[in-house]
Amino acid sequence: MALVFQWLVKIATALIVLCVLSVLLIYYLASRSLPEYTATAEVSGLQAPLEIVRDNANVPHILATTDQDAFFSLGYAHAQDRLWQMIVLRRTAQGRLSEVFGASTIETDSIMRRLDLYRLSVASVDAQTPATQTALEAYARGVNAQLAQINKGAQGRGAPELFVFNAPMAPWRPADSIAIGKLMAVQSTGHLKQEVLRARMSLALPDAARLKDILPDAPGTGVASLPEYASLIPNAPRFAQAPVPVSHPLSPFKMRGHAGASNAWAAAPTRSATGGTLLANDPHLALTAPSIWYLARMNLSTGAVIGATVPGLPVVLSGRSDALGWGVTTAYADDQDLHIEEVNPDNPDEYRSLHGFKPFDVRPSIINIKDADPITLTLRWTENGPVLPGSFENLRSITPPGHVVSVAFTALSPRDTSISAAIGVMQSRTVAQAVDAAATHIAPAQNLTLADRNTIAMKTIGALPRRDTGHQSQGRMPTLGWEKTNRWDGRMPYTSNPGFVQPMGGILGNTNNKMVERPFPGHVSFTWGDTQRVQRWQRLMQARQVHTRDSFVEAQLDTVSFTARSLLPLIGAELWFTGEAAPDGTPARKRQRALTLLASWNGDMNEHLPEPLIYSHWVRALQDRLMRDELGPMASIFTHIEPLFIERVFRNIDGASIWCDVIQSAPKESCPDMARLALDDALLEIEERYSGALESLRWGDAHQAAQDHPTLGQVPLLRYFVNIRQSTSGGDNTLNRGLSRGTGDAPFQNVNGAGYRGVYDFADPDSSVFIMSTGQSGHFLSRHYDDMAQLWRRGEYILMSLDADLARAAAVGVTTLVPEVQ
Repeated sequence: MALVFQWLVKIATALIVLCVLSVLLIYYLASRSLPEYTATAEVSGLQAPLEIVRDNANVPHILATTDQDAFFSLGYAHAQDRLWQMIVLRRTAQGRLSEVFGASTIETDSIMRRLDLYRLSVASVDAQTPATQTALEAYARGVNAQLAQINKGAQGRGAPELFVFNAPMAPWRPADSIAIGKLMAVQSTGHLKQEVLRARMSLALPDAARLKDILPDAPGTGVASLPEYASLIPNAPRFAQAPVPVSHPLSPFKMRGHAGASNAWAAAPTRSATGGTLLANDPHLALTAPSIWYLARMNLSTGAVIGATVPGLPVVLSGRSDALGWGVTTAYADDQDLHIEEVNPDNPDEYRSLHGFKPFDVRPSIINIKDADPITLTLRWTENGPVLPGSFENLRSITPPGHVVSVAFTALSPRDTSISAAIGVMQSRTVAQAVDAAATHIAPAQNLTLADRNTIAMKTIGALPRRDTGHQSQGRMPTLGWEKTNRWDGRMPYTSNPGFVQPMGGILGNTNNKMVERPFPGHVSFTWGDTQRVQRWQRLMQARQVHTRDSFVEAQLDTVSFTARSLLPLIGAELWFTGEAAPDGTPARKRQRALTLLASWNGDMNEHLPEPLIYSHWVRALQDRLMRDELGPMASIFTHIEPLFIERVFRNIDGASIWCDVIQSAPKESCPDMARLALDDALLEIEERYSGALESLRWGDAHQAAQDHPTLGQVPLLRYFVNIRQSTSGGDNTLNRGLSRGTGDAPFQNVNGAGYRGVYDFADPDSSVFIMSTGQSGHFLSRHYDDMAQLWRRGEYILMSLDADLARAAAVGVTTLVPEVQ
């Protein structure tokens, strides 16, 4: 027995030693890919020696003497810190994820191949201005120079993920950068989803007034009524039910409501305490580790620029020079239309066009799959655009037999000059120059907010489709693709895009809200990204006669929910301080305690308070009770609160209170009845999900920012090193937006928000500030992987200075690049 015990101890000891050695080996291999910032490197493709000074936050300050070298060095820095991110973004745009990740990404690859973004990007290279082509080529040389350094110095493949995934890195090309820009256009739009949703709701709801309840227009002048989808598309499935799709972490096709959002506003000198213009911008995208954003400063011939870049793109998308600041918000322009295409019943290779049946444009495409046999897709295009599979976004649920669906999308241009426009804006010195430079922007449609030292402006940039006045659905639902009135006729002139310069009130801004009220087809959009945050923004802007950098920061960080403050008085109108005394522990007593807390709450979605949690569970339960009776399983599509729907129901607008009556039951339920039942549902769920007294609950425990690594974030053990989780304030409809997941076991988890915040003050430009949500490095062993995360969570910023001496004074490293001797 003693001998057996000795052997067991030896085996256990050996296993422990083996595990320790394995961990040390993994750490050693992974740490080899940590970049060395204090170094001198000879690189090919550089014109003159330069320095990349990394300040104390690891923001690279590129001190180049020529524009080509500046773009070269940005590519070099991106590849140093975010190589894996660039690999994944490029593979996503190319539809080549399955080569690395296997069968789980086949659906994403299939759609990306059908959209053909990469071929269109290659074609778009020749459409760029000569200066942009030079910039793209220089940037690509910079990326490739870093790849050469990795191979030359045996720097652990350049990224720790490359030890886990076999993802060979081909040299970077100019088309790769254009493809990433097109990928961002795909991520930023949600109109395809909205058209499918409206069609499905039209088929499911017999009363057109109820369709208006659940998919209301943004407040403003009403829109003429539309025909039912069934009348537009004969033989469409009458009951358009289908499962709610689940989005893969690497898919650019996010769930409804998770497309791009953002805030931006500016103050003219007359509304600034210091007499200089002010500009604030915080774009909202999916929260990931590392962030999609990367901070950088470049010296250019037109002046130094600093701000937020995206790895893979040679441009500062939101930032400033010493003379001009610029920021972007998603415009929500209607840039997609779905078309129902009739397939020739006698020849499945043909579809109905304006002049009879004609062949699809057909091309095979092979998807190679890790650990599986390759599959061959048949890509089909019509005159309207690529044909999409019925499995995508539940398209089969609205497609009649013998038909397929194609999509028209502004980003599918073979002459996409958006990157030229972005570089032109970055190199502008005045508002007028920037507006002119943005004229060639195609996609994604953005609201460009601008401020030079004297002037503020906002301009919607991007291609807006020119639709026929007789369009059957005005672009709001799929229509017959062979009808001429449903087809696009080019794009609207840039001069007709909404624009505002130096407004009388001295303040302008956008929270993805409705910007203009125009009749179709000059309407821009029927679907806007915000009706709530803009209400709070207006109040904050008008509360002060003049603003400062700090007041703009305060507005960016504001967590008061206009939605909560407007809905609670409606849904609790007959519940506040009513009812008889109830014993402790009973549903009535719990309801009274919850209502007492909410009655004195000001709507602040503060992470340390219980009220935001009670409110969020209540309105979520209420909306589900109102919808599920009518919609059944399709109620699950509405994963977030629809404030206008609840308001219409409780104000009984156009008879909307009928949603409160449960049609399956004999009694006639009232809206107060539903509110009370929903509150009981919410309190029961809270009791089951969280521990402790109601008063001790914290919103931040449910509303944690989930900045997860898209590829390693689900790997056991590794996820504790690569995912960044933080308690956060805010909510779906606060200016400091933290969009909740909406589904699963953690429905209030914060998954989409302001990964970048910047405030630019042109009274003292070097006092401008910015911050990002994670850190500059994409390497989880780097101290710069998450060093800004706590600052971001606490609402702190770092200095956004163009002073090279200041950057050098506390630099974490200085990289000197010199031309390689031939």
